[in-house]
Amino acid sequence: MSASDLIHELKWAADGLAAPLFKLRPRPFGPGYQTVKRGIITSAIDAGLLQGGKELPLGYGIAMDERVVEYPWVYSRLSKVGKMLDAGSTFNHDYLLQRAPLRGADLTIMTLAPERRCYWRDGYSYVFGDLRKTMFDDQVFDTIASISTIEHIGLDNQMLYTGDPRNAEADRDGFVPAVKEFRRILRPGGVCLISVPYGKRDNLGWYQVFDRAMIERIIEVFGPTLSHVDYFGYTRNGWSRQSAEALADATIHDVHSGKGRGDDLAASSRAVACLQLTA
Repeated sequence: MSASDLIHELKWAADGLAAPLFKLRPRPFGPGYQTVKRGIITSAIDAGLLQGGKELPLGYGIAMDERVVEYPWVYSRLSKVGKMLDAGSTFNHDYLLQRAPLRGADLTIMTLAPERRCYWRDGYSYVFGDLRKTMFDDQVFDTIASISTIEHIGLDNQMLYTGDPRNAEADRDGFVPAVKEFRRILRPGGVCLISVPYGKRDNLGWYQVFDRAMIERIIEVFGPTLSHVDYFGYTRNGWSRQSAEALADATIHDVHSGKGRGDDLAASSRAVACLQLTA
């Protein structure tokens, strides 16, 4: 085991020891948070929690960020993934890659810059670059999943992702060419799964919150043969399915600046839109 792997395992072990305390007193990103979050996500995926438009149970995901909704939502819509692109490297975690149908899949993971951990030994491919202009040929993929990624495209990505000042942009429409690119590289009949923070439009510099008009623009730019959008909102009682109208004024909690912190224990977004677009 390498030093990096050992440190990784020790961090997870320490977080696991704190998990019982987190369950007694949940606080976003506090000790035990990552272990509890991973348990919620894996249990939801394995149980098919969001298959067939199911409702979430009361109290689901209190003090948790939107990944506890996004991952189960994506897995509920994956059957035969074929050749798949993870546009944004959101699935670059062992506990996700070990689960069907991603386990052993023909999966390419693309993100802006290399990350510390990768799983190429398990047969997954990694590509680094700009999702607005990829190196892929037309109609390559059967499935594309871009989870909580396009809200960062065209904005300041040097703070958390690259450290490269060339990636400090201020283009609020940066997501548009990325969505066009998804359409270009997706085969006819293929499925593109996208999620973004939703609610009252906001730009935090390093990512933005999409309102209803921006959701409609994603659909218009992609030009799907079929489309469907699911909306989920967060309150002190956890995550639940809600309507776009009910979540129109939802805000975020930016953990880095403290903006939007509230007593509802929101970890990040208070609403998320999940789009299924068929080419």
